[in-house]
Amino acid sequence: MSSVEDLLLCSLTELTERFVTQTRPVPAGLLEALEADPRRGAKTLARRIRGRQGKNRAEGQRLRHLLRFETELWEQGHTHIAGVDEAGRGPLAGPVVAAAAILPKGWKLEGLDDSKKIADEERRDELAEAIKLGAVAWAVGQADAEEIDRLNIRRASLLAMHRAVQALGIQPDYVLLDAFTIPECTLPQRGIIKGDALSLSIAAASVLAKTTRDRLMRELDAQYPGYGLAEHKGYPTASHVQAIREKGVLPIHRRSFAPVREALGATGPAPSGPVQGELFTGSGQR
Repeated sequence: MSSVEDLLLCSLTELTERFVTQTRPVPAGLLEALEADPRRGAKTLARRIRGRQGKNRAEGQRLRHLLRFETELWEQGHTHIAGVDEAGRGPLAGPVVAAAAILPKGWKLEGLDDSKKIADEERRDELAEAIKLGAVAWAVGQADAEEIDRLNIRRASLLAMHRAVQALGIQPDYVLLDAFTIPECTLPQRGIIKGDALSLSIAAASVLAKTTRDRLMRELDAQYPGYGLAEHKGYPTASHVQAIREKGVLPIHRRSFAPVREALGATGPAPSGPVQGELFTGSGQR
């Protein structure tokens, strides 16, 4: 590593590139030297570097906090802890998709959070690829529209989660889930309210589930053009409901969901009993 004296011979543009853009480690004494440097902009650069360091510390603290459930289980001797979450409860079309992810002990990924908090689709895809590369194991499972209509959305979501856990290839020692537990799963498990925002493993699963389902909906858009599936991902937007009314109901539409049933001319209660959209009340749209 270059000495502070050598670095001060560099232009401020070079130092900005190295320590702000490339986020390289900052040698001891450099910030103090920049704050004493008479060059215009040196003090501003020092403030920018200190700001970056502060953000890095805050992100590190946030990620450590997100590992508190996993850390407790690791300390109890559990090695393979699977986080599980799903995406696609609310849409009128397409499957509900679940994912399971086992992260290495102490593993962190900058920017990883509940998928609902990551608005940028490209960033979600980048995080999903990083999770796949870094995870001990990961898998997805799904339940299609026919299963959702037959079982109801809650039970179909749990079925997709169970399939994701079964597909891992490594049996977890413990399973962490967002809010619910899987009745058919015999492994030790815990449902954490708002778990996708409180557990890094569940957050990783939420990103995998969301990106997988979005990709499936883009593929279905190519198969069924004119419904806008790539744009709204099957959710009940005004344009989607209008397309159903004008173009008809597709095989991938959930017939037990009210807008689809109405387009089919059905009246009365849904065949599966409860109104599908109310089966996950309070857990947030996914």
